[in-house]
Amino acid sequence: FCTMNDDQERNTINCFRNRLRRLINVGPVLDMLQFLSDDQKELIRAKTRTEGDISAADLLLHEVITKEHSEGWFRELITALETAGCRHAANYMENNPPSPSKEFENDNCIKLIDLLKLSLVDMKTRDVCNSCYQRSLLTDEDRENIFAVNDQQGNKAGARLLLSRLVKKELGWYSEFLEALKETGHGMLARELQGEPLKGHGETHAQHSQGYIYTHIQLSDSEIVLHDYQMEVALPALEGKNIIICLPTGSGKTRVAVYITKQHLESRRRMGQPGKVVVLVNKVPLVEQHYKAEFGKFLKHQYSVERVSGDSQLKISFPQVIEKNDIIICTAQILENSLAKAKNGDEDGIKLSQFTLMVIDECHHTQKGGVYNHIMIRYLKQKHRNIGLLKEQKTPVPLPQILGLTASPGVGGAKNQQKAEEHILRICANLDAYTIKTKSLREELMAPYKCIASAPERKEDPFGDVIKGIMDEIHSHAELSPLCQPGTQNYEQWVVQKEQNAAKEDNPRVRVCAEHLRQYNEALHQSNTIRMSDAFSFLNKYYNEELKKKSSPDEDDVIQITDTERFLFRLFKDNKEHLQELTKNPQYENNTLATLKTKILQEFTSRTIARGIIFTKTRHSAIALSQWIRENPKFESVGVRASHLIGGGDQSVVKPMTSAEQKDVLNKFHEGEINVLIATTVAEEGLDIAQCNFVIRYCLVTNEIAMIQARGRGRAEDSSYTVVEEAGSGVAERESVNEYRETMMSKAIARVCTLCQEEYEKKTKEYQMQAIMEERVKVKKKQQKVMKKEDPSKVKFSCRSCNKPVCSGEDIEIIENMHHVNVTTAFRELFTVRENTSLQERFLDYEANGVIACKQCGQQWGSMMLYKSIECPCLHIKHFVVTYGSKKKDFRKWNELAIRFPSFSYLQHAEHIANNSDEEMGDME
Repeated sequence: FCTMNDDQERNTINCFRNRLRRLINVGPVLDMLQFLSDDQKELIRAKTRTEGDISAADLLLHEVITKEHSEGWFRELITALETAGCRHAANYMENNPPSPSKEFENDNCIKLIDLLKLSLVDMKTRDVCNSCYQRSLLTDEDRENIFAVNDQQGNKAGARLLLSRLVKKELGWYSEFLEALKETGHGMLARELQGEPLKGHGETHAQHSQGYIYTHIQLSDSEIVLHDYQMEVALPALEGKNIIICLPTGSGKTRVAVYITKQHLESRRRMGQPGKVVVLVNKVPLVEQHYKAEFGKFLKHQYSVERVSGDSQLKISFPQVIEKNDIIICTAQILENSLAKAKNGDEDGIKLSQFTLMVIDECHHTQKGGVYNHIMIRYLKQKHRNIGLLKEQKTPVPLPQILGLTASPGVGGAKNQQKAEEHILRICANLDAYTIKTKSLREELMAPYKCIASAPERKEDPFGDVIKGIMDEIHSHAELSPLCQPGTQNYEQWVVQKEQNAAKEDNPRVRVCAEHLRQYNEALHQSNTIRMSDAFSFLNKYYNEELKKKSSPDEDDVIQITDTERFLFRLFKDNKEHLQELTKNPQYENNTLATLKTKILQEFTSRTIARGIIFTKTRHSAIALSQWIRENPKFESVGVRASHLIGGGDQSVVKPMTSAEQKDVLNKFHEGEINVLIATTVAEEGLDIAQCNFVIRYCLVTNEIAMIQARGRGRAEDSSYTVVEEAGSGVAERESVNEYRETMMSKAIARVCTLCQEEYEKKTKEYQMQAIMEERVKVKKKQQKVMKKEDPSKVKFSCRSCNKPVCSGEDIEIIENMHHVNVTTAFRELFTVRENTSLQERFLDYEANGVIACKQCGQQWGSMMLYKSIECPCLHIKHFVVTYGSKKKDFRKWNELAIRFPSFSYLQHAEHIANNSDEEMGDME
């Protein structure tokens, strides 16, 4: 275990204080403590005489935690506990508690001793005491005290003292005590403690007392066991209050939520009231994870538990799922969609009043613009309306209890302590939380060792120089003058802006040059973080695909290639061989990769078993790093087995991972088949990833929440957290800023927790009213925008690449308020269909596999969607320039365009296709 400082030692004692006060044998421990004054000791001894051992232990712990002591006090206290036979208490103080299941088992043993005390006090105390002493269950002083009480006050008093000493001993005492009973002729008592029926006695005490069954103590799959700190943070929720639970990654937040869910449903049943729980998550893989590992595992034996996500293949509607089940785990967007439908009077809608408890995972996302916040705004509006209903003496609409879970609420970009506290209060207000419950617990004590590994800057970079030379030629050709260095984020933003402006201005030369510059900029970034060969492969693949776009599947069609495109293709071709040759010179590779290699080898050669995660920025770099590790024999020789883990959204040129692929990789990581994950930020938050003993953030820094989440992955004993950066890149500085923000966050939470309830409620109510008013203004603006929505005929769409006119807004229809399709015959003449391996979507009523592209220039326009067996070309607005009146505009999403498009008429199009098919059959006859 890592050495603790003074504050951490006190923090540990305070964390386990409730348990320690029942485990310390105060008298003998006090005799050995030199760091306490005689006056302090006398006060504690007086407490023992007047109020007993537990109260005295509590006072002892108070004196230890709150007062200043001489150096070495902690080691002296541990030694005193061990010498006095309180090794179990010493384990807790050294931050080495038993597992929850063992702790639960021991607690049950203690309860069983208490239940059968009336029988046990009749034992032959001296004989049992001697047997226990020989088994090292009792110290010399224990035995002397028990004998003295036995002689002076009688056998039963001696037996009571013996039992009180035993239950404070280290785990394993119970089985040894049973053997001691058998050895001293108390076989019947031992059998009763083991739950075996006694002849002529019917049921044992263990079987019927208060309904408990503690015999052959064994945990079933449905047993929920909580640590003391988990129970402490759960208490307000068990009283029916809305709360946020803020506990570190890996400390069992979800298990607490499962326990609260169980207690909630049980209490509703006892009162004869229906109970229904919805568990909201923000990522599709978490739906299955929470079902299998937590809610389904522990509660499906008593309650009906179902999960729903975009990956679900359920045959019934969401409202039916809600109706038929007690616990529903789903993505927040699915719930929000159904709530919106209910507001619009749709039969497929549901209402918040149908739930009695709503669990919100990763609740720090309950902020402006997030789907969690949309749901909670509905809640707050109804809560506000309920106040009015009560004033009118009308029945309020029932609302669910709210339980938010987070490892890190962050500070929301705050630059000072006051703003950080406001951020925490806003999240509390958004979740209508009565309080935020946290426990410093062991996150500081078990925090991984942290270091910054800075790689020296490259002395030579001929590969990067060639790419920059190509980019300069493109700048000259397009008459562009960048204001920032290529290979940077600023350059990326500049070139994207140039591409968008050129598309609107109908300047194909600049537009296509900007698009190619973006790829070269990405290649420069890659050559600074992964191998030169990976950056070259990226460029080579891009140009091969661009050339493929210029060849039509239909031999009769000729796709146009402009002079600028010929220039760009020739420019890459002329430099391709030189770039490829440079990739074969390892002396030109970036130094950060070498630093990463050293760090990985260090982890695997210095540990008996190594298991870790490397976080990187892009999907491409995750895949490339995984391949680099697998191809390097040095890694194989030390036992490194790597795989990548990336997201499932179709938001980049890299093929996304399906949920099944993600699950397969995570399972292999759990089983040890894989011991290094190279992951994008998909692995930072929420996903149940096996304990790691090293975490590396590779040239990646985001915000304080991501830092805490990533660091929390390294929660095994003696773990490390390393940031690998190139010197001068600013990564280390941004990491320091995140550490400062983390400190601000901890202080802000502590401050919010100490506010008096009146002040807290006043502030959260203000923020709630502000949120409601902002939402009303937003809705009003949206309604005005809808009223102003133009007729579809007012807009025209043209190809973003060649500016060819494509269609009018009149040709576009909407499927499921989401997909914009054009099924006109004239439109079908303008595109070709190509296979797209990175796009593999399948839903209940539709699937999308192909890409539709401009026949003239090969520019991608969207995807070919099969909707209920009808082929529907689906347009992505980002691939078009929209002429709105006399102005040309650039849109990234359809909802940015204020046009009222009609809904797709499935019946009309199905009949049209059927009629055409009949005519074709007639012509054939």
